[in-house]
Amino acid sequence: MAVTESMAGAASGETRGPHEGILRRQSARESSARTYARALPIVPVRARGLTIEGADGRRYLDCLSGAGTLALGHNHPVVLEAIRGVLDSGAPLSVLDLATPVKDAFVTELFRTLPPGLADRARVQFCGPAGTDAVEAALKLVRAATGRSGILAFAGAYHGMTAGALAVSGGAPDVQAARLPYPQDYRCPFGIGGPTGAELAARWAESLLDDPKSGVPLPAGMILEPVQGEGGVIPAPDDWLRRMRRLTADRSIPLIADEIQTGVGRTGAFWAVDHAGVTPDVMVLSKAIGGSLPLAVIVYRDDLDTWQPGAHAGTFRGNQLAMAAGTATLAYVRENALAERAATLGSRMLNRLAEFGREHACVGDVRGRGLMIGVELVTLEPEQREPGAPECGVGGPDGRPAARTPYPPAPGLAAVVQRECLRRGLIVELGGRHASVVRLLPPLTISDEQAEAVLDRLTDAITAAARDHESHGPDRRDHGGGPRRQEPRS
Repeated sequence: MAVTESMAGAASGETRGPHEGILRRQSARESSARTYARALPIVPVRARGLTIEGADGRRYLDCLSGAGTLALGHNHPVVLEAIRGVLDSGAPLSVLDLATPVKDAFVTELFRTLPPGLADRARVQFCGPAGTDAVEAALKLVRAATGRSGILAFAGAYHGMTAGALAVSGGAPDVQAARLPYPQDYRCPFGIGGPTGAELAARWAESLLDDPKSGVPLPAGMILEPVQGEGGVIPAPDDWLRRMRRLTADRSIPLIADEIQTGVGRTGAFWAVDHAGVTPDVMVLSKAIGGSLPLAVIVYRDDLDTWQPGAHAGTFRGNQLAMAAGTATLAYVRENALAERAATLGSRMLNRLAEFGREHACVGDVRGRGLMIGVELVTLEPEQREPGAPECGVGGPDGRPAARTPYPPAPGLAAVVQRECLRRGLIVELGGRHASVVRLLPPLTISDEQAEAVLDRLTDAITAAARDHESHGPDRRDHGGGPRRQEPRS
């Protein structure tokens, strides 16, 4: 595909114009922990829908969407109207936990969307601005309600950057949770994949709980992502998720669903647990529920509400602008069937990427659900680059391909693909165990034409990066690079 002159060089370090000083000052002043700014050396000044315009005049299709925060894309009219309505009304902007008409409208709309069996007996706690705050609140809630302390979590999970959230995330240095295998096809921990691999993962969890010599006492809760996002876009099989629901319910273990990135239509259902018909005891929500502004809540069964007044608080839990923007976003997604739209369009995008992957040996796996899509890049030895390389199929809970022998991850190639995408005016994220998965999180409002443009630019970038990668030889990091440092939750 043609690359416009305005897009060329965006990721090569070329900086011209006033934005050059901004980037230089950011590098000099900001923490070494910054991540996105290193891979995406742009200075956004305007944005609408899928499109971002940089200070240098270049335009980009944004498939990062604030790490999944922007369900309706940048500056959607209904969101701006809701924010202006609060500003023009003279309403207070921050109200701690006081009742207001804005909050009442938000909670009413939120409860309208909840899984059956939860809305009628739900309580909501406003936790503060970030998803990791909501995770901390959920862990604190189940510990207070059960009187127990342990938590069951899963390998590859990512729940946030605060100490408690990190302790239940994969790769945490200080493990404070029993870590269970998360089922997947391409890199199945049992080397099997498919329903058999998921069954073994479920049996592992069951054995851990029922074996009196496992060393794991009855925990306070189990926390899981219905689709592991930062872990590499890995959808949980529906049957396995239902199995986890039965396993926890039979043992009076509260089930916590982290829907921070999967919620509000992202996966093709309003909440990702809806695919399996599962009703968790606690839902952790942030990102899209604030309509692009900071907002985080937990919703949980009323019988878990054993907190005393003041047991959990937060100064910025009363963000009226975020509640108004969130109400507008939730209602727009529901009224315009954007979850169903995400399912249909996401399936088409996955199929096209799988077809592309069958012709390109560097694509190890294509997987996802709805508009949460991942392309895992791998390195093959020279003799494996001949015709007859493994066929790439669409991984996920439906239509799972037969398990394939996974080749070594290619984080170096993935980084080149990300840069090549930026040259072509496309912003993508990297994730996965070895940062070798190219992730797409476009807004749910993306058009068919925009989706085709995204895929054109991505496949063109992969083709160019793979050609360059082969000519120079694979980076040594492509044979098992270390875990990537994730950005704090928004």
